[in-house]
Amino acid sequence: MTDDILQRTPPPADFRVAYGPDPNQFGDLRLPPGKKSTPVIVNIHGGFWRAKYDLLHAGHLCAALTRGGYATLNLEYRRVGNAGGGWPGSFEDVVSGYRLVSQIAKRYDLAANKTLVMGHSAGGQLAVCLAAHEPSVPRVLSLAGVLDLNEAYRLHLSNDAVVGFLGGTPTSVSEHYREADPMELKVGARQAILCASSDDDVPPSFSRRYAEEKLRRGENVRLVEIAKASHLDLIDPLSPAWETVVSAVKQLFAE
Repeated sequence: MTDDILQRTPPPADFRVAYGPDPNQFGDLRLPPGKKSTPVIVNIHGGFWRAKYDLLHAGHLCAALTRGGYATLNLEYRRVGNAGGGWPGSFEDVVSGYRLVSQIAKRYDLAANKTLVMGHSAGGQLAVCLAAHEPSVPRVLSLAGVLDLNEAYRLHLSNDAVVGFLGGTPTSVSEHYREADPMELKVGARQAILCASSDDDVPPSFSRRYAEEKLRRGENVRLVEIAKASHLDLIDPLSPAWETVVSAVKQLFAE
């Protein structure tokens, strides 16, 4: 698996469901055939919170999980470069997208009480942040998540992407970092934190430090590091890492 996942076209979604009036406020819903009262995976795509990257590349991951028997809601949201994107607009969209599940559960025969929120890269930050601010989130899966925003600033990750997302530095907008940084937040949900040992975009140390700190605080966290995997391997069903991702999903739903 290489960056070709960004060019490949995923299978189309079954439904596109809006959760707000903005063109970026929608989710692509995929339903497994013949299933009733289906567990739901809400996916939040990455791309360092920037409008350049949309939900399309995450469609491969969602389509594969739906073939495995799960309903998936692949969320789009306003991003940096879109009107209203950045903090807090991007996060407010994710909250509204998550709440959409309970609103459409009856229409699409979804088991809204069996929900998993997952996110990749910047989407991992949004997923864990959502779990911290929304106590109803029971389980969360971070795939190579940007889980330490102060460290992202210190390393100038992706040309200071976090500065663009939060609107400033940890000194100039400290309250935004406190509200958004998973390292600063208390998470009651069951957490699986996956990282890739050969990740050049979000170093695996982000996930390692996050898991170590949260375990110290008594949170329910499990860390899995996938050897010889890259940043995008974690969202590519064609990669050797995919089996580990599916196992993490199954384990979270089984707990």
